[in-house]
Amino acid sequence: MFDRKFPTRRSFMRGTAALGLSAMAASHSAGGAFAATPNRGGTLRVAKGDGATTDTLDPATYTGSFMVATSYGVHGFLTGIRPDGDIEPQLAESWEASPDARTWRFTLRRGVTFHDGKPLTPEDVVATIQYHTMEGSKSAVKTLLEDIEKVEADNDVVEFTLSTGNADFPFTFTDYHMPILPSVDGGVDWKSGNGCGPYKLIKLEPGISAKFVRNHDDWDQNRGWFEEVELLSVADPNARTSALVSGEVHATDKLDLKTAGRMGQKPGLTVHSVEGSQHYVFAMSTNTAPFDDPNVRLALKYAIDRQELVDKILFGYGAVGNDHPIGRSQRFFNTDLEQTVYDPERAKFHLKKAGLDSVSVGLTAADAGFPGSVDAATLYQASAAKCGVEIDVTRAANDGYWSDVWMKKPFSAAWWAGRPVEDAMLTTVYASGAAWNDTFWENERFNELLVSARSELDEPKRRDMYFEMQTILNGDGGAVIPVFANFVFATDSKVQTGEQLSAHFNMDGERWMERWSFA
Repeated sequence: MFDRKFPTRRSFMRGTAALGLSAMAASHSAGGAFAATPNRGGTLRVAKGDGATTDTLDPATYTGSFMVATSYGVHGFLTGIRPDGDIEPQLAESWEASPDARTWRFTLRRGVTFHDGKPLTPEDVVATIQYHTMEGSKSAVKTLLEDIEKVEADNDVVEFTLSTGNADFPFTFTDYHMPILPSVDGGVDWKSGNGCGPYKLIKLEPGISAKFVRNHDDWDQNRGWFEEVELLSVADPNARTSALVSGEVHATDKLDLKTAGRMGQKPGLTVHSVEGSQHYVFAMSTNTAPFDDPNVRLALKYAIDRQELVDKILFGYGAVGNDHPIGRSQRFFNTDLEQTVYDPERAKFHLKKAGLDSVSVGLTAADAGFPGSVDAATLYQASAAKCGVEIDVTRAANDGYWSDVWMKKPFSAAWWAGRPVEDAMLTTVYASGAAWNDTFWENERFNELLVSARSELDEPKRRDMYFEMQTILNGDGGAVIPVFANFVFATDSKVQTGEQLSAHFNMDGERWMERWSFA
């Protein structure tokens, strides 16, 4: 039996938790009101601070924001996140769940076509899910989808049967790895870039640039305001800033925070600072000595001066972190957890518990890992030296960092934009066996709680479970998460954004391509 209601995100969460009811059907909006009427036309040029020669159009492998923006611009998704954090229907015009949240039925929007004219069908959705979940898949979202026991097409409806209830299931499909791809020959076509989003991909040169033109046949004519979009990969922050100041590009991300304040004072430029769940990480491989000892991990957590990084790396554009990835604005942020602070004596105490008087480790960083990560690693090195911890900092090349360093070196810098719900973040990065478990961490109690919390429909009980998971990560996990960083980017006066900018990812949730226009 299925019930129907039309809640906001907050009432949706309360309703699913208290009643086991998860039904959604709402009118689509363009992603936020504009300060003025958006205008059609023109070519938008954007410089992004990442992008690698190893990038491909395979959505299972997307990492940096260059490909995230490409994914949201070219493809269609079953559901989306509005700037205010509410979930919104996209290719799925409505959905409903059984009272135990184990069975979900998504009704597809009619009249949607891919860029080559092929109609969107439920079979495309089924094939896309199977692509991410098939045996041998290395998809970053395979763990998120592992509870799906069965997915079936029924006319214009796709029905999912889960092994356990999942109150957050519709949010799963907002992930940038989850565009709906055209089915072909028993699989999916990702190589052509054929999507059903607001823009068509004309050319992609990995690590260099991409070019898009407006999809005039888009099902939603209230988005995709530019006629063309050019996306440039520019790793050097000074080059990105110069390109914006000179008018070569209209927007850029990952500003040099040392100069962001002065940049915002320049006529014709606006610096945007959006608080979200983005966090910077020094990831330890817990399957490699000495990081396989939880006391060594704790020593390293007490050996970093978090406030110093907020002041000297973020220049105030952020807040201290507590070695778990849940942001202060999220529903189940653990308000009871003691803040880990810089404490040389406690660091030495844990080294002694590990049977060590001192320890020496290597730390690899590059600005591709997160902006300012090399400077942050050097500050870490200095503070750790007073704790009996010697850190040897290695600067890596930006190009190829995510393929050659991240999850390859035992201690490295990384960043995460966060996820709209706690389960998605924790499952993607910290669940045992997750493709992107960059600390290679396994904790039996954590994994039990993760599964239980996903299906728990009593909100207070669910809250307690997420609180405990954050406590476990803080004390045992392999991620040193010293800071949460605001999303800081800049636009020129020609660009008109919505009145509210999304905190889901950088640059308006990376959906700027569909939401922004020229003034």
